[in-house]
Amino acid sequence: MNNHVRELRGDQGWSQADLAERLDVSRQTVNAIETGKYDPSLPLAFKIAALFGRPIESIFDPGA
Repeated sequence: MNNHVRELRGDQGWSQADLAERLDVSRQTVNAIETGKYDPSLPLAFKIAALFGRPIESIFDPGA
């Protein structure tokens, strides 16, 4: 699954550690999501979407 987490995080000027802290996950989890090695759980995907104020489908692309 492709996603725009890295770009959205960069737009905020946050490091992976900053985002991880806001999401209550490890920095390694953020890295794995950004590189496409890990698809977040549905609750985590909703948390990411809420944090960035965007719909889930604008952040995650399941078709790719």
